[in-house]
Amino acid sequence: MELSQRRPTRLRNYDYSNTGYYFVTICTHNRKNLLSNIIVGEGLPLPQLTIQGEIANKYILLVSKKYPSVKIDKYIIMPNHIHIIMCIDNNGRGNPSPTISNVIGWLKYNITKQINRKYNTIGTNVFQRSFHDHIIRDKNDYLKIWNYIDTNPQKWEDDCFYSE
Repeated sequence: MELSQRRPTRLRNYDYSNTGYYFVTICTHNRKNLLSNIIVGEGLPLPQLTIQGEIANKYILLVSKKYPSVKIDKYIIMPNHIHIIMCIDNNGRGNPSPTISNVIGWLKYNITKQINRKYNTIGTNVFQRSFHDHIIRDKNDYLKIWNYIDTNPQKWEDDCFYSE
């Protein structure tokens, strides 16, 4: 039986440690809703983090300590995925400068390790392989993505990642 080839998700010949802004989406394994619940109340729908989501939040906030040249500019933890806008500023800091793959790999590894330790489920996948990335090209692109992250909870049931 021949296995299907995974399509590369990264731009060929692009250095992902370049200074710039990146939009990243990380999905849970089998898009299982385990990071938050979307709560609809009197105001706008908002994600209410689960214990697993709190662990994810903790490590997102630690990214800049681990990688001083990386700043998390905006993020949201949805039930089965995380959206992040990150900025890499490799101007003289960090040698070698981290790539977004380094950062996301570190995040996924540590979140998974902590969740598995907490629930005694060592070896269980928390996230899907790989991640989606988009190189933010200009201010309009940045603002469009910022708005997408802000309004994601309100559009949850129409989201391509939605599952009950």
